[in-house]
Amino acid sequence: MGALKTLLNYSYQRFSSSVCLSLQQSFSGELTETRVGYYSILKNFIQGRLTYVYKNEGHEMAPSIPGQQEMLLVRQLHFLPYADLRKKLKRVFVGDVIVFKDPLDPERHLVRRVVADGGYEMATTDEKDDPFILDDEEFWVLSDNKDLKKGEAKDSRAFGPITFKDIVGRVIYRMQSAEDHGPIENSEESKLYDEAVLNVELDVDEMAKSFKS
Repeated sequence: MGALKTLLNYSYQRFSSSVCLSLQQSFSGELTETRVGYYSILKNFIQGRLTYVYKNEGHEMAPSIPGQQEMLLVRQLHFLPYADLRKKLKRVFVGDVIVFKDPLDPERHLVRRVVADGGYEMATTDEKDDPFILDDEEFWVLSDNKDLKKGEAKDSRAFGPITFKDIVGRVIYRMQSAEDHGPIENSEESKLYDEAVLNVELDVDEMAKSFKS
């Protein structure tokens, strides 16, 4: 019964992701009008995976990701081009460890944790700075490494909030070595979304091969 529930949940996650990807492709012009709709959703549902392996660099996320050269399993999060749908299908929550485009260098990606989102009031330790409220669909991301200073952490303290359009995925598993690996601590909401994906698509042996190469 547990295996069937996992399979059904995973199938739902694949279908949801397929719809989001098809909408994204349609909006960006990657699909012609004749290919938009059931065909593109079915094609995206059948092909590919919901996750990919990403090699982490740096120690900004220690101790959550203690190694500087760890292999991470990342769940893809496709950008929805329609604001109303983004509000209804919220997929990034406070507490999630995400992969996003570096605002200071779009050719690179960073891994940081979401600590606040739209509606949160932000304040600094500098009395000269006025508090401000994050806009809808803005996220404040920080390094987990508390030993790093503001300039070293390279997070929202340096480049400000990011938007959902910058986010490419959520980290759900880490591998530092064949002996040291395990799931990433994310929000409770995301754990519900990602549990079936992790159970079906996690391949420790394949991640180990990527780690060695």
